[in-house]
Amino acid sequence: MTFLLFQQSPQAPSPLLQFLPILLIFAIFYFLLFLPMQRQKKQQQKMLAELQPGDEVLTNGGIVGTIVAIQGDDTLVLRVKPDNVKLTFARGAVASKLGAEKKA
Repeated sequence: MTFLLFQQSPQAPSPLLQFLPILLIFAIFYFLLFLPMQRQKKQQQKMLAELQPGDEVLTNGGIVGTIVAIQGDDTLVLRVKPDNVKLTFARGAVASKLGAEKKA
């Protein structure tokens, strides 16, 4: 009986240590997934805001053209080769600016 009195039961770990792995997983997801996506979104918005007539762009549909005019805040007129056809696109339909890649 005296042996049972001196035996201690194991202590439960603190609640903070129990949630530490979950918090660590969320931190890893934030730094590996969400933060780069936010940076890419900001770069895309900056590129769309800086578009000017004469820039060569690639649309999300795969059409390459040169900006002829900017109509309002959200529409662009592109000239597409070889027949110099003019097409109207939403500003958000531009995937990338090709002029910067050719200069580099």
